[in-house]
Amino acid sequence: MGYDLAWLHDRLVVKSVDRDGYQRTVDMLDNDSIRPTPTKDRTWSQLTYFVFWWSATANVSNLYSASTGMAMGLTMWEAIACSFGGQFLAGCLMALNGRAGAMYRIPFPVLCRSSWGPWGALWPTFNRAAMSIVWNGVNSVQGAQCLYVFLHAIFPSIENIPDKMGSKSALTSAQMMCFFVYWIINCAFLIVPVPKMKSLVYIKVFVYFAAAFSMLGWTVSLAGGSAKFLHAPSTVHGTEKSYLIFKFFFLGLASCGTFISNAADLQRYARKPNDVLIGQIISFPVSNLLVAVLGNVIAAASKSIFGELIWNPLTFLDKLMEGERYTSGNRAACAFISLAFVYSTVFSAIFENSIPAGNDIAALMPRYITIRRGFFICAVLSYAICPWYLLSTAAIFITFLSSYQIFLSAIAGILICDYYLIRRGYLNIPALYTAHPEGLYRYFYGFNPRAFVAYLIAVAPNFYGFLNQMGVKAPLGIQRFYYIAYPTGLCVAFGVYYMSCLASSPAGMEKYAGWKEPKDYVDENDLMREDGIGNEVDTAVIEKGALAASKEV
Repeated sequence: MGYDLAWLHDRLVVKSVDRDGYQRTVDMLDNDSIRPTPTKDRTWSQLTYFVFWWSATANVSNLYSASTGMAMGLTMWEAIACSFGGQFLAGCLMALNGRAGAMYRIPFPVLCRSSWGPWGALWPTFNRAAMSIVWNGVNSVQGAQCLYVFLHAIFPSIENIPDKMGSKSALTSAQMMCFFVYWIINCAFLIVPVPKMKSLVYIKVFVYFAAAFSMLGWTVSLAGGSAKFLHAPSTVHGTEKSYLIFKFFFLGLASCGTFISNAADLQRYARKPNDVLIGQIISFPVSNLLVAVLGNVIAAASKSIFGELIWNPLTFLDKLMEGERYTSGNRAACAFISLAFVYSTVFSAIFENSIPAGNDIAALMPRYITIRRGFFICAVLSYAICPWYLLSTAAIFITFLSSYQIFLSAIAGILICDYYLIRRGYLNIPALYTAHPEGLYRYFYGFNPRAFVAYLIAVAPNFYGFLNQMGVKAPLGIQRFYYIAYPTGLCVAFGVYYMSCLASSPAGMEKYAGWKEPKDYVDENDLMREDGIGNEVDTAVIEKGALAASKEV
């Protein structure tokens, strides 16, 4: 028995190869998966990030979220404007929060250690991992719905399968079978190394928008080709409408909460730190704007075609094959469009959920979990949480989008404050991978009380509103105050953390010392001094970091 356990432990423990070529067992804060990205893997250029965000926003969930404003009573153009405004702010915050990842090539869980401490960082990492897992489940539900439409177009008898799932589920029994098939497909693609997925990103952009524009043209023609349905009036007025606009503007920001927090995970592959800026500030909101226009026009056309607003584009496609509409032409069109959506959903789930979750889960137990193992753990858990209960109605989906924002906003506020005001752009990377008592980011037994105080104070004002989202009754004022939960949480966390650091300065705080960010950074274990594409490396940063780490240990 003891031999079997020792064998199993040896198989599970993560091993690393040092600079001399010897294999070693990693410790509880470090493995190769969460080390700074090696120079050879820093291959993402400005074009890559520009196209990446067109690819990342090209998913069915953005068509969902863009048209939920219409479902709640806004006009099409009001819903589009709210979505664009919130997502432009999100793009700016992503650029801010991801700067450390682009500069030092470290993932979000390691970045958190600067402000939370090596052990305290497990809390924000767990928070973000949970959200990534839930979103991966949501994308899997959408992928299953896409796959069902595709199969329905080929096999009409699939709709005759008795439904045993009940009214609270977004998936029928037939769609649940599609969920399992989609889940297997998603897991198969997780084997492909992330740096080698650039071509798949480019293909996804073409496939998704070809399908979305095809669906747009088809639905507009079915609506009679008239533009009248684009100007349908709002069903809410006065103060209620003002608050609804306010709500959906900041919901556009809050729905990007995982993107804002995991920006470092995506920006760590950049060839140069500034290569990410155009993609974050321009490509992200503009691509979201186009998807919002597509989603809202398709939803608006549904009212002219069916006499009711259908906010879910996949339900729309399936209804186009009901009764007399089940013609060969309709079936072929629905099959091609839904198959393109299946492909785009797979890679949305990988880049937006699996990669962040893999980073987070690997950082929770680096000694036993690599990023690749984290991918598959995320896949299993996203199945286990039964995500099909999150998308049954527009109201439930909106509740889901807004319910978790208060936790991620506080984390983002602390990270931004720490990097820009406390550290002034300088991080001692070797010190982020140790919990030694003399370590720069050790704080109090590996926890930074300042970060936890700021987090709790930032969450507190919005916690009643959060409980209301979960079903607890709350006054109207509390409900409306929750509309601004994301900016409130971010600003309060930022301010409280900064004031606490001024009152009790943490080790390494750069007070009034100017901007300390290096020209570039390469990990001390990366033997290359140039990245092969002409980028100069600030070797002094490497030497300084290695010297500091040796003194701490």
